[in-house]
Amino acid sequence: MADKPVLQKPPGYRDSNMATPSPPPPRRPQQQPPPMRKTAGMPSSFRPKPKRRSCCRTCCCCLCITLVLLLVLLLVATAVFYLWFDPKLPTFSLASFRLDGFKLSDDPDGASLSATAVARVEMRNPNAKLVFYYGNTAVEMSVGNGNDETGMGETTIDGFRQGPKNSTSVKVETSVKNQLLERGLAKRLSTKFQSKDLVINVVAKTKVGLGVGGMKIGMLAVNLRCGGVSLNKLDTDSPKCTLNTLKWVNIQ
Repeated sequence: MADKPVLQKPPGYRDSNMATPSPPPPRRPQQQPPPMRKTAGMPSSFRPKPKRRSCCRTCCCCLCITLVLLLVLLLVATAVFYLWFDPKLPTFSLASFRLDGFKLSDDPDGASLSATAVARVEMRNPNAKLVFYYGNTAVEMSVGNGNDETGMGETTIDGFRQGPKNSTSVKVETSVKNQLLERGLAKRLSTKFQSKDLVINVVAKTKVGLGVGGMKIGMLAVNLRCGGVSLNKLDTDSPKCTLNTLKWVNIQ
């Protein structure tokens, strides 16, 4: 008996008796890295320059240490100077004051004053090892106080040196001649002069320097003001003078 021809299965045919294969698991999509962004090139003028903080800090530290050392040396030198020399300020006092030829005239043009003022200032150096140097001194003298203060002229005294433990008496002389005054003022000055109640004033401007071992140390501008007392009090007392600098810092 002849074999039956085998029929070819059509495409897509599935046998119902055969188990249906399970579908393969789905594949996870692979994550791709984000695209790299290209950074635009910056101009060289905008690029940050390297910082030199370490050099600046080193310089600042060296400067601070140097200043501290100089300050310490200055304090030590000052302490040694004070312990060794024991410096003291000079003292000044008004020893005497007189008015020679004091004359008030009442002329048709007004009152006038003629007089010569003679003052003596006592200067004392209390130091045993220090020398004082005085520059040229401008001196002004006046009589009266407040609104009645009247100038008696001015003069200049040459500078000089004052040694240790030395007392120096400086004579100052000024004069006025036919100085015009108000009649009321002239009358008040005449009355106070006769009663010795006339206030006298001596003002000096000079420079004072210090000498140590033959070496001169600086020249400080000072103002000296003596008087402010009446003639009758000056007969029994020698008032001390006021010493100041910078017009407002009182030294003595």
